[in-house]
Amino acid sequence: MLSYFETRTRIIAVVAVGASLAALLLRTAGASGVATFAASAVGLAGLAAMVGEGTEQLSHRLGPKATGVLQSALGNLPEFFIGIFALRAGLLEVVRAALVGSILANTLLVLGLAFVAGGLRHGTQKFGTDQTKMMSTLLVLAAAAIAIPTIATAPGGPAHGHETALSVVVSIVLLAVFVASVPFAIGSASTAAPTEAAAEGPTWPPALAAATLLVAGIGAAFVSDWFVEALKPAMSSLGMSETFAGLVVVAIAGNAVENVVGIQAMLADKADLAISVILNSSLQVALALAPVLVLVSLVMGGAALTLVVSPLLVAALALTAVLAALVVIDGESTWLEGVSLIGLYAILAASVWWGQPIS
Repeated sequence: MLSYFETRTRIIAVVAVGASLAALLLRTAGASGVATFAASAVGLAGLAAMVGEGTEQLSHRLGPKATGVLQSALGNLPEFFIGIFALRAGLLEVVRAALVGSILANTLLVLGLAFVAGGLRHGTQKFGTDQTKMMSTLLVLAAAAIAIPTIATAPGGPAHGHETALSVVVSIVLLAVFVASVPFAIGSASTAAPTEAAAEGPTWPPALAAATLLVAGIGAAFVSDWFVEALKPAMSSLGMSETFAGLVVVAIAGNAVENVVGIQAMLADKADLAISVILNSSLQVALALAPVLVLVSLVMGGAALTLVVSPLLVAALALTAVLAALVVIDGESTWLEGVSLIGLYAILAASVWWGQPIS
């Protein structure tokens, strides 16, 4: 099977496995947080690159949309594990900020970087508008699903004092929408022609591509947890707020897979695959991961996770949904649109730097 790997892929695999094992050994030995952080960061980047390799191979057979749905599900494994561990530790604010931050990081930062990278190499890039219209609609729904519980449960609101109950209702509705959206996405993908095989390099057997995605995705989940765990001493020493830690640090760490895959796809001029991977990841966080964590928190004991966030995060989601819809609805992307997306993300990240530090 390894004969199908090119030299570049073999190097990536060695780096990913070596750095991940180093992070595990350092963590087990109780080494300094900085050393564990550095090793886990390299390992996470390598695992993300391996997911990118597997996704590239699957896209030859499944088409960009179906591949995007599958890869996004695997790419969101880090957020799921991080959310579970943080809920156990009682870090509800970090989990809420991380869920919102994952949506913002994918939709603004990752999509923006992909547009900049692809635009500088290929100029204006085109992609299908059917999927972008559906995704834009669901992004607006995701923003509304956070905004309505926040507004309705505010003092004087009709649901004040019922934050948990309303969050459960909204979570069930979002999961129903997610279940309905998956067959739609796969069904529409099945009518699309698969992308052409790469002109260079061997084509992997489907089993090898799927196994690479599975192993690298699960590995990225565990390494992401070590990465965030190693960051805690740094957060405390820097006086970093919980909101910033969740919105920026945890979100970017958990989205390393989408960072690599989306940018790789745009650099290869596969805009449909890049859009599908990046935006599907945002939608799966909003429509599936967040509701699941809300429901799981009810059976874990301790304080329940709700969908009630600060007004700033509500505004951030709304602005993100609007700006993302404006830049993708026409089926074209330019590097300047990417700069605009990154600019909004930088402003939002700066706005949450000050706050209650992690103790």
